[in-house]
Amino acid sequence: EGIGVQDTAGTLHDRLAEVGGRLMVEALELAARGELVRTPQPAEGVTYAHKIEKAESLIDWALPAEVIGRRVRAFDPFPGASTVLGGEAVKVWTARPEAGAGGQPVSPGQVLSVGPQGIRVATGEGVLVLTELQRAGGKRLPVADFLRGFALAPGQMLGAPTTTNRD
Repeated sequence: EGIGVQDTAGTLHDRLAEVGGRLMVEALELAARGELVRTPQPAEGVTYAHKIEKAESLIDWALPAEVIGRRVRAFDPFPGASTVLGGEAVKVWTARPEAGAGGQPVSPGQVLSVGPQGIRVATGEGVLVLTELQRAGGKRLPVADFLRGFALAPGQMLGAPTTTNRD
């Protein structure tokens, strides 16, 4: 079974822990019978996965919706994908690319529509629908509940505020 479109780092962790435990028992049984065969890992193709930095979790709205959606899932449960919304840091826990969202929307990070089924946001390629969010100090909320306490309207921009370079 592969990685599904709903899988997050957390769900994969749990699934792999279960599979790993089962395989460990099988390996120990084979070792006890003297039937365990060692297979060295080939050096070719080995890569190093560095520790995820919190800065990596900031959503780059210029990326395609598919890529952002995968990153949101990859950063769940830690550190959580984040963006800035109305000057406030917000975590995005669940999002999905919108099927058939053709055409190039106005600007990456621009809110296209807001409703109880999701917040539609323009990306570098396509539209991403945000469906579960969390304010700083708050809890994860489905978008309908999140919007009850957070005013958001089409046209607003998501993302880090722009800074000027001062020499």
